Amino acid sequence: MIGHKETTDEFLDTFLTRHAADVEEAIRKAAATEILPRFRRLAAHDIDQKSGPHDLVTDADRLAELHLTDKLGALLPGSRVVGEEAVHANPATYEAIQGDAPVWIIDPVDGTRQFVHGDEGFCTLVALAHRGVTLASWTYAPAHDRLATAVRGRGAFLDGVPLHAGTPDPDRDLRVATSHPDFTTDEQKQALLGLWTQGVEPRPCGSAGLEYLAVARGELDATAFSWEAAWDHTAGLLLVEEAGGAHLTLAGEPFRITGGNALPFTAARDAATARRVVELLSPA
Repeated sequence: MIGHKETTDEFLDTFLTRHAADVEEAIRKAAATEILPRFRRLAAHDIDQKSGPHDLVTDADRLAELHLTDKLGALLPGSRVVGEEAVHANPATYEAIQGDAPVWIIDPVDGTRQFVHGDEGFCTLVALAHRGVTLASWTYAPAHDRLATAVRGRGAFLDGVPLHAGTPDPDRDLRVATSHPDFTTDEQKQALLGLWTQGVEPRPCGSAGLEYLAVARGELDATAFSWEAAWDHTAGLLLVEEAGGAHLTLAGEPFRITGGNALPFTAARDAATARRVVELLSPA
């Protein structure tokens, strides 16, 4: 655990130098053991609803999160784990993000609906944060065996190749992935209507983690999301940042994983695009 006199940078250097490969191995093993064997093989009793028919959870989600909680916690004694399924079972678990201990933020299957439907557009998201600062992140697409990683101040990579978000093509409409209508309230839909304008090409998002990866790769210009759940955003936001992108909330401030953000918010290939999206999302 980080000592009181040890800086975040010192901790980052020490832990990630020693254990980055171990974190990657834990993520790959969780997918190989608990996720991929169930892909396109789910029975009805393997799938449950949480808040409603569009909010699904499967045995793969639960068991992969337990696997990662065990392995990552053992790698970093004294750390805490905030996983989507653990928070669903006990909402107080989420408070660890605001604590002093290092925290692993996990979405075992980001894009559960796609996973349930047999679509390959799902991923496993893991981030390591300390006192509200994201230190490192891992975005793993098991169906394609592709791993994107980011370490604060050290860049973003996909399968070891550096990622550069670049800037949008000024001669084409701005491509923006937005909160999916199935997961938005009427008020949130209203807030996102600003994107339905000339020069913008909005579409509903799939897996948030894969949309962030698309921004970091320069394949998507921006996202516009209306919810705060840290497991959906933490890994991808660092990936976008380290690829040269930016993120802003409706208040014109970077998104805080500790919460209290002015929503909606955007992550974009560059700062100018982030500002433009926020302006379109802002009430007239």
